[in-house]
Amino acid sequence: MFCFSKMHLCTIMSLLVIGSVAFDAIETPFGKTDKIIGGAASYITLSSSYFTKSINLVAVVGEDFPEAYISKLKDHGINTEGLQIKKGEKSFFWSGRYHNDMNSRETLVTELNVLGTFDPIIPESYQNCDYLMLGNLAPSVQSTVINRLKNRPKLIVMDTMNFWMDIALEDLKHTISMVDVLTINDEEARQLSGEYSLVKAARSIMAMGPKYLIIKKGEHGALLFGENEIFSAPALPLEEVFDPTGAGDTFAGGFIGYLAQTGDISFSNMKKAIIYGSAMASFCVEKFGSDNLIDLSQQTIDSRVQQFRNLSSF
Repeated sequence: MFCFSKMHLCTIMSLLVIGSVAFDAIETPFGKTDKIIGGAASYITLSSSYFTKSINLVAVVGEDFPEAYISKLKDHGINTEGLQIKKGEKSFFWSGRYHNDMNSRETLVTELNVLGTFDPIIPESYQNCDYLMLGNLAPSVQSTVINRLKNRPKLIVMDTMNFWMDIALEDLKHTISMVDVLTINDEEARQLSGEYSLVKAARSIMAMGPKYLIIKKGEHGALLFGENEIFSAPALPLEEVFDPTGAGDTFAGGFIGYLAQTGDISFSNMKKAIIYGSAMASFCVEKFGSDNLIDLSQQTIDSRVQQFRNLSSF
């Protein structure tokens, strides 16, 4: 059992986030949207902005991307110097449909556009970052980012998905060997490892290089593996889940944002970070897109974390 203390300000640790900033169009049993703002880096940076105010973004968008949304990122203290805007080109676009259980979805449209030729340029002011969050991108792009940093960050966290396991497995394994923490869902853990048992899967994946592994299980919570320990975090039962898009990225943002704020990367503190990440993800799914991550109060976040604590105290 572990306890939570009020979040406190400490020496500011810089966080570098690499990922997509994009358009999504989503259909769920609760409704559908036209084009809205999405992308892994959008969710990660907004979520982490509630914990640390030194966040540097590297991503690419087209000329069609709204300046108003870039201003929202800046309002959250996110440095967009590394956000490339490609003149005369279009932003990445994804459209998907979720089914009744909200755990399965089908992709309707994928338009890579500027993301297809994304070359992650790291501004000089972003060098010497303390924490690096690699959002879901081609593993070759993720490894390029690591190689372009002059000094290795204190902690490198990486997210990926089954798509890369299907088409770029060797590149993926190479990049996994370079990071400290890998975060994937249970289906992906089984595919990557060839093991059905998540405990065996975790052992196999950690042998590839990462010291810690997070296996996300959607409405069933998350598992943290590392240092010969396992921590199981609950998921918050919600009355309505409108849109699970970006929940995993929001989780990752809360996780690494909390670690960056506290400056503590011990397994014990990662347990707390998992809970804060889960709390942020629970906000994300309550509305379409990133809308519910724009104006959260500290009191609202603390209250949600308390709900998680109540779930697992006995």
